[in-house]
Amino acid sequence: MPIPARRSHAVLLLLLAGCAGESKNGPDIDAQLADLLNKANVTPLSVPTPPAAQVTLGQALMFDKILSGNRNMSCATCHHPLFKTGDGIPLSIGQGATGLGPARGGPGAFIPRHAPDLFNRGAPQWALLFWDGRVAVKAGGGFTTPAGANLPAGVASVLAAQAMFPVESRDEMRGVPGQAGNELGEIGDGNFPAVWDGIMQRLRAIPRYDTLFQAAFGQSVNAVGFEHAANAIAAFQTAAFARYNTPYDAYLAGDHSALTDQQKRGALLFFGKANCAKCHLGPLLSDQKFHNIAVPQLGPGRGPVPNLDVGRAEQTGLAGDRFLFRTPPLRNVALSGPYFHNGAFATLQGAVKHYVNVTRSLQTYDPSQLPPLLQPSVKNDPAVWAQVLATLDPIVADTLTIQDAGVADIVAFLQSLTDPSAQDLSSLIPVSVPSGLPVGD
Repeated sequence: MPIPARRSHAVLLLLLAGCAGESKNGPDIDAQLADLLNKANVTPLSVPTPPAAQVTLGQALMFDKILSGNRNMSCATCHHPLFKTGDGIPLSIGQGATGLGPARGGPGAFIPRHAPDLFNRGAPQWALLFWDGRVAVKAGGGFTTPAGANLPAGVASVLAAQAMFPVESRDEMRGVPGQAGNELGEIGDGNFPAVWDGIMQRLRAIPRYDTLFQAAFGQSVNAVGFEHAANAIAAFQTAAFARYNTPYDAYLAGDHSALTDQQKRGALLFFGKANCAKCHLGPLLSDQKFHNIAVPQLGPGRGPVPNLDVGRAEQTGLAGDRFLFRTPPLRNVALSGPYFHNGAFATLQGAVKHYVNVTRSLQTYDPSQLPPLLQPSVKNDPAVWAQVLATLDPIVADTLTIQDAGVADIVAFLQSLTDPSAQDLSSLIPVSVPSGLPVGD
């Protein structure tokens, strides 16, 4: 297959400059990296710019608690700018809790999985979302989602398709029957259109939303469905969280000084001996596939096996898919901890070190790195370990001959994937939202 022009240009720049700047690692480290980056199908990333009016509407919807059954949670509750588009805790806490991020508490239930970051999710290369891939692009067009044939035809992207479903989750945003003022909680499970229409009925009662929908889509809020709201939320997320101006990307463009010597050593390990690029490759630094890397089981569990989270197998029903989860992207990964599908590892160093010997890491996992309420939920049980290891991905089965210094080098490389502008996203928080509900908690 011929090298795409954009990759060819980036790699050619690296190759041409490979002998121009010697470091203490030797004169050919950049040439070595160029070869490894080529093999990993690395290309520059770009994210489209959505219409400004849709972004404005999407920002209002992202932060407006009117979308939740009890009017007490917004999308931003679990994906907040103050916590780098996540919430900074291993497992999000849903309905019934109060506060944001690590300060969130109260009687709310733990959501079974970690709230992933939203950086660069508007990139056109994305084909599937959620840790178990339950929202995905269909080969022939359209999307595979939990709603099946009930998904409206006007959903514009896989990111918008994803935005259709947190509002359906009882633990996340919808609530349960019998809660005063929560008509959404009274709707039966699986009745997706009724929930979406119920939210739109709320929005139609707020004059400001009519103005915003008119500007964004040229139609009154009375004439559109929740898919338009989801498209707007996706437009905001695409525009606001496109953060890929990193030292790594500058290096791809030919600036060898963008990475330190330690970061280059880490990149050589990442794309070479450590095998990280077997899964973290391409423009997203994700293969968008599913792997079992022996992450410890913790939390309430999800799926057909009580108290366990079987990952992809919940969607496919296949025993071989148990404990497989989607490979996350890595740009801005240093900001998006804790790590893995359940936030099991508190630090980036701990997450990287897990890969050195995943079996040993699983069996010696230290729950003390978790918040106290979650520590008792860790399944440090040989029977559970055996279930997890039964579908272990061969990519991570072998022990790596990498010492702590090598781990530190890889961590340094991963820190080069941070866009400085992602460090402070507070300007994205609106002062108010059209419903008049509070924004700050």
